[in-house]
Amino acid sequence: NSDCVLVAGGFGHRGVEGKIEAIKFARENNIPYLGICLGMQLALIEYLRNVVGIKEATSVEFDTNAKEPAIYLIEQFLDTAGVEQVRTTKSAMGGTMRLGSYPFESKPGSNLETAYGAGISSERHRHRYEANPEYKQRLEDAGMIITGESNGLIEVVEIPEHKWFTGVQFHPEFTSSLETPNPIIHEFMKAGKANR
Repeated sequence: NSDCVLVAGGFGHRGVEGKIEAIKFARENNIPYLGICLGMQLALIEYLRNVVGIKEATSVEFDTNAKEPAIYLIEQFLDTAGVEQVRTTKSAMGGTMRLGSYPFESKPGSNLETAYGAGISSERHRHRYEANPEYKQRLEDAGMIITGESNGLIEVVEIPEHKWFTGVQFHPEFTSSLETPNPIIHEFMKAGKANR
């Protein structure tokens, strides 16, 4: 019995399949779920594999020759100053990360909007890989909705038919404390408490 499940951020392939099984368990048993960074990416992979039916969905972080790269290395993006950044698999890791605070807009009626309110909010990032927008329509057609975007990048995913299932690309723990938890963490804990 679990009140809720959280899969945190991280790097590398160690333990990934076990985390995907935990995500599947939370999804199938209607247990509140929060995926942070890698936890969001693995939620996408789990959903693509087990709901959409794309069994080879994975991340290029785990398989550089992935046939179904649901998570990929974004090679060009605008940094917080609006300057175009370029990165490749050969770039030094520290110089290839999306770092800092980026804005996103909340979709009406979403867990994200409940947490942050309507309009534009921003959160801090520290990651190298992104959700591949090529899979957006297939995810949404199958019931996983993109509820937050930033300059065309997928920031937040949710399953509206689930009790509370949210994955965020950003790191809400960076702006959280015991006295003042980050809004999305606060909503997740409320969902977990309600699930007792």
